[in-house]
Amino acid sequence: MKIKQVNVYVVDTGSYQLVMAESITDEGISGIGEAAVGYGIGSAAAAVMIKELADAFVIGRDPFNITDIWNDFYYHTFWGKAGGAIFYAAVSALEMTLWDIKGKALGVPVYQLLGGKQRDEVRVYANDIFGVETPAEFAKRAEEVVCDGYDMIKIYPLNQKDPRRNINGHIKNRYLERETEERGYEIIKEVRRAIGDKVELLVDVTCEATIDVMIRIGKKLEQYHPFWYEEPADPFDIEAYRDIKEKLNVPIAGGERIYTKFGHIKLIETRGVDIVQPDPGTCGGIGEVWHIGVMAEAAGMRIAPHNCGGPVLTAAAVQLSAALSNYVCQEVFPYRPDIHYAVVKNPLEKEIKNGRLKVPEREGLGVELNHQVADKFQVARCV
Repeated sequence: MKIKQVNVYVVDTGSYQLVMAESITDEGISGIGEAAVGYGIGSAAAAVMIKELADAFVIGRDPFNITDIWNDFYYHTFWGKAGGAIFYAAVSALEMTLWDIKGKALGVPVYQLLGGKQRDEVRVYANDIFGVETPAEFAKRAEEVVCDGYDMIKIYPLNQKDPRRNINGHIKNRYLERETEERGYEIIKEVRRAIGDKVELLVDVTCEATIDVMIRIGKKLEQYHPFWYEEPADPFDIEAYRDIKEKLNVPIAGGERIYTKFGHIKLIETRGVDIVQPDPGTCGGIGEVWHIGVMAEAAGMRIAPHNCGGPVLTAAAVQLSAALSNYVCQEVFPYRPDIHYAVVKNPLEKEIKNGRLKVPEREGLGVELNHQVADKFQVARCV
């Protein structure tokens, strides 16, 4: 079996850019993958990188040899070593297609290729409380999400606007105005009041300020007992994670902007976080998340596969969450526009009930590309 064609898609959903790859074999089996750089900037660059990598290292190869192809990405591109978000988003999308093909060819879900599932369903948390600004609006939206059955929700109390779409919503130069900080406290307080103590509250601050401010915010967070305090430090500053963690009595999570097992090893060795969050759409793919999860388990840490993408990425993350021993919860975006989910025929986001998602038994990743929607967004074809 050989890869004979790779298609690249960039689907504009109105709130996100879904960057996807599809690899097709000479036996007619296809696999899909997603690069998780759909917000901010970088989606067009990732699409070009997917094409370049596919032309150089995927076309004509046996899709079963996933590690061999991945090693070519890493060792034979020069930029693979210490590569960043765009490079590894492209690697992730292509690598994901190979797992999907292999699972389909063998007639099993991808989790079977990772040692088998350890749970029949995964607990998910809703990350979609955007389009609100005031503490009262945050609280009202959080109540609505809880009414939909979710018992875990994530909020961004320091962001002025949707951080997934509008980069102007971020703090500039890591100087956090006191007014923004105080507003953040009020948001957290009102959300906790609205959802009660039984619903888990996840707080993401996206490393918006300096270490001293992140520690101060973390200490005030303690009274609201968050499930975790996410990305309080710059991803380049691994030592800062450890410094912050030592001073707080809240679980620390991070890792979405750290790439490959080589990038995560220092975070794990220093025990800078309690929960690692590698994203299968940016860290190098399914295999890399698996390696990172095993390293974290050996260090007594938990893993929550990050998922800031569309339904293909959700499907890949769920396969990992089903198989990882130290899994804790899974991120989902359940309230995006219809087209966000229509790119596949059977989006898992639509199967969530009461904050739980049953692990699909379908072959491969468990979702199929909907060509009626995706084809109009095709940007490249490699043969």
